[in-house]
Amino acid sequence: MTEKAASLVESAKQWATYYGGYPNGEKGAAYTAALRVRAAWDANDADAFADMFVENGSMLVGDRQLSNREEIRSYMAEAFSGPYQGSTLTEEPIEIRLLNDTVALAVTDGGIIPRGANAVDPANLVRGTWIIRKTDRDWRIVSRQTSPIKG
Repeated sequence: MTEKAASLVESAKQWATYYGGYPNGEKGAAYTAALRVRAAWDANDADAFADMFVENGSMLVGDRQLSNREEIRSYMAEAFSGPYQGSTLTEEPIEIRLLNDTVALAVTDGGIIPRGANAVDPANLVRGTWIIRKTDRDWRIVSRQTSPIKG
């Protein structure tokens, strides 16, 4: 196996662990949308990040409610060129529920890993709630919000 192929295999194995207890079936398929958001964040790609949301998707950031894909794109482009530059995102699924054939709810724990750090500062851990909808045979984010986890 070439070095590049071996690297791709290792990367795939790592990403497979991100599904937690939901690696297969429709729950895993729905959660793929959240993982694609994570991959876009890790690449600091505001376009790919925003494109994972439905057109009128929303995201709560602190006290600011972003109400559509373009607001999300603009916010993330600014964030990735400023305070979130070089950061990555970690999310671990706590629960995934299929509400019907086309809507899922995911609850995650995680947070932002700043550039140069190896983990989320425990003081910055968040619980995320994702509403995910299947459109045209693909899962997209309708809404994402996070709240601080305080012990």
